[in-house]
Amino acid sequence: MEMILFVGIQAAGKSTFYQRQFFDTHLRLNLDMLRTRHRERTLLQACLQTQQRLVIDNTNPTIVERAAYIGPGRAAGFRVIGYFFEPDPTGCAARNKSRARPIPPAGLFGTLKRLERPTPDEGFDELYRVLLDVTGEFIVSTYGQ
Repeated sequence: MEMILFVGIQAAGKSTFYQRQFFDTHLRLNLDMLRTRHRERTLLQACLQTQQRLVIDNTNPTIVERAAYIGPGRAAGFRVIGYFFEPDPTGCAARNKSRARPIPPAGLFGTLKRLERPTPDEGFDELYRVLLDVTGEFIVSTYGQ
């Protein structure tokens, strides 16, 4: 089974990437949607117990935050694949303004300040870098190898 873990600041294109790449194959866990950590943990445990492929679509900016998913995923026998959305503060700020519920700039740039680049040593089986080009296309390449 497979757990996909997104890493990146708000408005980096994570949810759009999910819709384009994983919507038909993986369940999406997202705090914006679930609203509480309790709901998220409950759904995560259900996915792990039932061997359901999933995508963790949150910012996951720190090693500690990512470990909360990587450890349980690996313990349940999942391959853990990371997608690091390379920071583009200017582009993210512009996309954020067009969101239905924009993140305050302090939140967006606060996440950027806390962002720790992921490494394979965290427990990722595969790790990719994602860039969003000016046409809205995603460019995916191997990262951290």
